[in-house]
Amino acid sequence: MSQRKTRQRTVTALRPAFSAPSTASTAMLPLGAMLLAGSLSALAQTTPSNTLPTVTVREQAEAPEGKDALRATETGIGKGRQQLRDIPQSVTVVTEKLIDDRNLDTVKEALKNTAGITFLAAEGAEEDIRLRGFSLQATGDLFIDGMRDPAFYERDTFNLDRMEVLRGSASMLFGRGSTGGAVNQVSKVPRLITEHQVDLTLGSHAYRRATGDFNIQTGPDAALRINAMVTRADNNGSGSSLDKNGVAAAYRWGIGERNEFQASIYNLDNNNGINYGIPFIAPYAGAPATERVLLPLDPKNHYGLASDYNDGSATIAGFSHIHRLDRESEVKTQVRVGQFRRDQRSGAIRFAAAGFQPGGVAANLTNFGPDTVLQRNLHLKIQDMDTVQLQSDYNGTFEALGFKHEILAGVDASREEKTVYAARNALQGGVVPTKPLTTVGTPNDGAFVDESLRVLRVNNQYVSTGWGAYVQDMVQLTPTWKLVGGVRYDKLTGDYDAFGIPNNAPGPVTTTSYRMKVSEVSQRLGALWQPDALHSFHASAGTSFNTSGDAYSLGASNVDTPPEKSINLEIGAKLDSADKRFTTRLALFRSTKLNERNTDPDLPVVTLSGKRHVAGFEVDMSGRLSPIWEVYGSYMWIPIARVDKAAPCPATGACTQNTPGERVGDRPTLTPEHSGTVWSTWQLTPRLRMGAGLNFRSKQKPLRSEFHVPGFVTADLMAEYRFDFENLILKANLTNITNKLYADALYPAHYVPGAGRTLQVTASLKF
Repeated sequence: MSQRKTRQRTVTALRPAFSAPSTASTAMLPLGAMLLAGSLSALAQTTPSNTLPTVTVREQAEAPEGKDALRATETGIGKGRQQLRDIPQSVTVVTEKLIDDRNLDTVKEALKNTAGITFLAAEGAEEDIRLRGFSLQATGDLFIDGMRDPAFYERDTFNLDRMEVLRGSASMLFGRGSTGGAVNQVSKVPRLITEHQVDLTLGSHAYRRATGDFNIQTGPDAALRINAMVTRADNNGSGSSLDKNGVAAAYRWGIGERNEFQASIYNLDNNNGINYGIPFIAPYAGAPATERVLLPLDPKNHYGLASDYNDGSATIAGFSHIHRLDRESEVKTQVRVGQFRRDQRSGAIRFAAAGFQPGGVAANLTNFGPDTVLQRNLHLKIQDMDTVQLQSDYNGTFEALGFKHEILAGVDASREEKTVYAARNALQGGVVPTKPLTTVGTPNDGAFVDESLRVLRVNNQYVSTGWGAYVQDMVQLTPTWKLVGGVRYDKLTGDYDAFGIPNNAPGPVTTTSYRMKVSEVSQRLGALWQPDALHSFHASAGTSFNTSGDAYSLGASNVDTPPEKSINLEIGAKLDSADKRFTTRLALFRSTKLNERNTDPDLPVVTLSGKRHVAGFEVDMSGRLSPIWEVYGSYMWIPIARVDKAAPCPATGACTQNTPGERVGDRPTLTPEHSGTVWSTWQLTPRLRMGAGLNFRSKQKPLRSEFHVPGFVTADLMAEYRFDFENLILKANLTNITNKLYADALYPAHYVPGAGRTLQVTASLKF
């Protein structure tokens, strides 16, 4: 696929100026953060400097987690460092050690190590992440260090310290968001130590990956950390080549002092191939829509063109300041600017029409073979996104009215601008290369079209501005009881411009504009019972909302549609072993989307006529069962999942009960009853460590489909040897050892296969 690297964009000038937000509004947003930080800073002047925490204690407390353990005890996903036992909600932490043990080089692969995760192979080929069956990516519920990471790109793990998954409502903390939860990617930060690590991985399909982690102490309270990555592969095991590189640098000074600062820059460039998806097939001629099966093909087969690609880049610059008022109170302010670019040229594979098939008969499993003809469709996804974010958070403790209070409070503001491009057809002044057919027996046939000939125009643009403010109080009622209450207010504005041209002429341009305004309040209420230092029990309720423009697209049908709203109820426990080396988390939950969007069959509008809920049980476990045996597991059981209300019946014709898709009483799509993972390692000798694990999902339905895709279980193995030179480690990973054929990401008419059997060997050198 070496010929595919033609990246020229020919764009017809068509980007009219859009209205910027008013001076008053833009001035007020950062002012809110400044006032919060300023007032707390003034308070700090009365705090003696000798009450500040020491650097040594702070750094040593963080060290045992991450690279050295599968178990985590702290998290930052709750806006400030908190003990996991003090959060009245389920949180799963994927530590750096688990990422390293299982060679998880993408965020998507890391997410598979948490229960309840599924993937939609969406129209743009972006991996739309689902948690408990509810969309995360489409509603922007991915974060980096507590700040929204809204763009679509293939995220890498080379700069991750850990990944945190908060389950259930998160709008009280983050504003707009889904019913399922939120994912926080925690970046590596400089530490007061000089230590470096270089990893080199070689594997199946000419996989080559080199990463470097360089931490340099530059002064008594300052350090620089640089992480770098280069990855190349002919195939990722499921039909996509890899060609990516990244670098992240952060400089941190004043570490542990009253005022601590960090400046950072991150860049990731993806120049990858893409398997957009291959079709489901009817098991026999005339099979009903309720019967479709997977193709019996090697998952590494690529049936797209050699010129297909999925390029993308993410450049993020950030600056943060922590002002410590005393040992237990601080204000953290962050500013971040992001620039994201995406250029995808590919298409879903489909069976060619019956006239092109052998014998002139439509393809089904009984006549499927090497001569079955496939067509390559066209799907372009070319878009730019620019973001600016400001966030200031306070967390601290004080006593009032005889009770101890732990306060979280903050303000944030953001501006997001997204521009989407479209290709002109021949009559509009463009060039449309013809994609040739192929056959099942000739994968990777090298066929190529010149993508640089396409002429692009601006199709639409979306500009959103928003701000929010929240406060949460955790009150220590008795030595064993805590009460948590929080509220947040959000105000959002979205401006969407669509630029249309005739189908048979290059102009004129017709501009249609829409504006969305949203004001919402989100709540969280919880109670904690902690009878001792080893056990914590909680009950909580929280709300969330997501807007009709959460996919950065507005139209006449949805511009006036209010936000969807959800509520999550949960009771659970976090239980530590007597030696505090092993933790078990348990939870019973019910997540309800109260007013789901549906399209009215008689009017071209989107209505809030739907409702669905899921209820189930979760369990996480992590830590050491013995000095040589370490375990991590995450499991979710959703026995109850139901569509309570569906789209209204049309005035004439069949009701929704007789149409494909989600109907009243149906189990929602992409919501398997069972899902999870388990990973276990054994230190057999001082030098030899072995590991084994499973990933599994039970059967599930694709979106708007009447058939089920089978469940699957994949197994992985690991062996690690530490040489006499103790800083050199050699590790081998064998994933999907049975070469299980399964569908990883689903769409109504196609799926992306999971990677087949792969072997990777990694050499790690610390110095």
